[in-house]
Amino acid sequence: MADVIFFEKPGCAGNNRQKALLAEAGHTVHARDLLSEPWTADSLRPFFGDRPVSDWFNRAAPAVKNGEVDPEALDEAAALTLMLKTPLLIRRPLIQVGDRRDCGFEAERVDAWIGLAAGAPEGKLEGCARAGMPPCPPPAKG
Repeated sequence: MADVIFFEKPGCAGNNRQKALLAEAGHTVHARDLLSEPWTADSLRPFFGDRPVSDWFNRAAPAVKNGEVDPEALDEAAALTLMLKTPLLIRRPLIQVGDRRDCGFEAERVDAWIGLAAGAPEGKLEGCARAGMPPCPPPAKG
């Protein structure tokens, strides 16, 4: 089983489901606060690998949803600059096992990488688990 460093938005119901799936599979999950991590471009960039820049973004982030940020219109440098300024834009979770890093929780991809208990579960495991409910409270300042 793997030691999984899991960068999350604390209190996110979706991230809680994802951590539970990893723990059920026997992995040790080390949760870290994605929003308060002292990111640099060099520490953040490896999580995105060869994915297109638009796939780096949290589509539920207010600035993306309201059109203030258009992930399809950004290059790598501009995307990283925005994410360092506003970490809520980062697609989550960010996951690290050993030297390998990835972003998002695509169940089939995670299952192929480190394994999930019953294989890749069906249904959407990314995005807000609170769809149709009041929004999550904003992240704490401090």
